[in-house]
Amino acid sequence: MNKLSKLTGCITAMITPFKEDFSIDEEKYREFIRFQINCGCQLLTMGTTGESATLSHEDHHLTIDITVEEAKKSGKEPFVLAGAGSNSTKEAISLCQYAEKAGADGLLVVVPYYNKPVQHSLIDHFSAIADSVSIPIILYNVPGRTVRNLDPETVSKLAYSKDNIVGIKCASGNIDQITSVIKSTPDDFIVLSGDDGLTYHIMALGGLGTISVASNIIPEKILEFTKVMNNGEWNKARSMQFELYDLFKILFIETNPGPVKNAAELMGIMNKRMRLPLTPPLKENEKKIKKVLKNLKLI
Repeated sequence: MNKLSKLTGCITAMITPFKEDFSIDEEKYREFIRFQINCGCQLLTMGTTGESATLSHEDHHLTIDITVEEAKKSGKEPFVLAGAGSNSTKEAISLCQYAEKAGADGLLVVVPYYNKPVQHSLIDHFSAIADSVSIPIILYNVPGRTVRNLDPETVSKLAYSKDNIVGIKCASGNIDQITSVIKSTPDDFIVLSGDDGLTYHIMALGGLGTISVASNIIPEKILEFTKVMNNGEWNKARSMQFELYDLFKILFIETNPGPVKNAAELMGIMNKRMRLPLTPPLKENEKKIKKVLKNLKLI
């Protein structure tokens, strides 16, 4: 089976557990990965939700190694996607090459943040990365964090010019733009939702799945949600969208992954510790998160 076909569903953008000294809790991380695998989800380590921006390259290496190792031990062959982007092309290449050697199945590469490169510079950036590795690359467009949008025309040029640029995670919140991406890329180009609240809309347009925050705490439900849509059961999917809508919204009441880590602690999955400058949600927002979880009978 083509392993890329595993990306037609739910990929969990995994949260990262920390000990009291804010080092990575390796034992808890392994336990959490096994939980996700057993629920049937594919794995993303070191995405935004994993707090990649506050983790060192050594931390990145450790989480990638752990994820690949647990995936191999499971016998279920989940797809391991490694977040390996940077605002420096040289650093991104280093992270990508490490992930490839470690055994990751694919790479999630974010638009370089802070530098605000123009579109032709983005083509040069992603092309250099694609030329440095042989495993599949999923582009990651999240302009709310990078302050630079990856335009549909740029995505199309990259999709047609580089064989190993195989898809994109769309977290722009712009349905018109995402429509243009789907329309202007090859038929086998993988378009994934990067926003739980828009997964229904993106998959209705032809997207194949989601890189999900919510699946950290309800993996089986999000997997079912994507399966229903890939099976064309749109009335059922619409009902599920409304059922999960309040959860999708509350998980972004503060900067991700604060709310989902708080929810995970309330559900007994892992603690809510985050590395500064990120912090757990305010008490008033924690109450709102708890209310939604209770309404869904998750606590």
